[in-house]
Amino acid sequence: MQSAVTEGAQVLPTDRRPLEPRQSGRWDGEDYQARFDALAADGVDVHGEAHFVTTLGPRSVLDAGCGTGRVAIELARRGIEVVGVDAESSMIATARQRTPELTWFVADLANLELGRTFDVVIMAGNVPLFTRAGTQAALVAGCARHVSPGGALVCGFQLGRGYDLATYDQQCAHARLELMQRWATWDREPFQQGGGYAVSVHSPRVDQSADEAQLGVALGRAEV
Repeated sequence: MQSAVTEGAQVLPTDRRPLEPRQSGRWDGEDYQARFDALAADGVDVHGEAHFVTTLGPRSVLDAGCGTGRVAIELARRGIEVVGVDAESSMIATARQRTPELTWFVADLANLELGRTFDVVIMAGNVPLFTRAGTQAALVAGCARHVSPGGALVCGFQLGRGYDLATYDQQCAHARLELMQRWATWDREPFQQGGGYAVSVHSPRVDQSADEAQLGVALGRAEV
């Protein structure tokens, strides 16, 4: 089976929204979902992000920038509690139509306040690149405050598009998150400098005297 999410530097099917700032009403949820339905019908595995998140062993996940719910719906199918959030009402309308029993919100992630935290918050599919220039720090902070102690913020995005890993890592650090893992693809191909894609796992900082074995998600430090 082909994979739609493990092609490293290539433009991925999961990242095919135009790399321009989001504007209300720009995206058509039905059209966007149809692309993935066609890929799945052709035998393409469109669940690489869900596979990745599942290995972290979360009980709850916030799909931040969920689009039409591709990742969230698959995680829910695997028995994980999931909430989906996207700024585009058309995307959420399609997600609700597909799986009305899940919880969906139309909201700006930078200002998101759900009043709870999650074992994993995932930003799949270039979410930081769709955010208006200069607002990525607020996006990261908004996601970070929904990560449970011992949890993880997982984010994958294309590189060389005006937003780099050094900036992302710095913004995570300001949100009191530290880098735990970095990969080149969702199926954990080793990351190398100069690559075209990165999947990063950051976790809330813990006191150096704390027992890291108490972390709720089995991350383990990886060389970066």
